[in-house]
Amino acid sequence: MDTRTHTHADLADDLRRIVGARLLDPLDILFGAGEELRARLDEQAAEWADTLLGEDDQAAAFTAIRLVGALYPGDAVFDPPVAWWGTPFGRAVFSRAGHPAASAVPFSVAAAVLGITRQGVHDLTVRGKLQRDPGGGVTVESVRARLATRT
Repeated sequence: MDTRTHTHADLADDLRRIVGARLLDPLDILFGAGEELRARLDEQAAEWADTLLGEDDQAAAFTAIRLVGALYPGDAVFDPPVAWWGTPFGRAVFSRAGHPAASAVPFSVAAAVLGITRQGVHDLTVRGKLQRDPGGGVTVESVRARLATRT
């Protein structure tokens, strides 16, 4: 299996899980949403994964932002736990839209996104592969650029 297919399947599965848990499960409890919506979710999750991993940067960013807005509504700034950024969906959001509330992230978030340790992030900053932010952490753009070179 090639990496893109593996990544696509992981992302579609993650989207299916998150949308199912955050949106469909409550609707099913309240209205008996049933299997039609689950079947539609299967199709839609694959389409979202196609867009998020596709060539159209603007469509991917809009899809990432739209999904985050629908799945994590609220008045507070979107600031998920560090582990969220290490999920297939978290990595796709970061890769395509960056961090919605920050121009720099802590080493722990960069490590989760890149799938490496905080020490690995530190080593990459020392070697000039990631840009240190004057306020602390590393810049979102340098992490996104690093992600782009790995795909």
